[in-house]
Amino acid sequence: MKGAALAGIALIAIGIIGFAVGHIGFTTKEKVVDLGPLEITADKKHDLPIPDILAGLALAAGLVIVFASSRKA
Repeated sequence: MKGAALAGIALIAIGIIGFAVGHIGFTTKEKVVDLGPLEITADKKHDLPIPDILAGLALAAGLVIVFASSRKA
């Protein structure tokens, strides 16, 4: 496979995963109390939504790249 076809397949996979998952979740530690040697931390959850338009654009771009690379061969 050519590099362009692999990039297209990767974009298609990213688009499908974007539609299926819908968000990326991650956790950070946040310092709540700091009294000298005593530190208390808490885990804070964050959600980063993946807009459907971006997933659709990645999917469409991947399809175009794969189709274009197959036409040149």
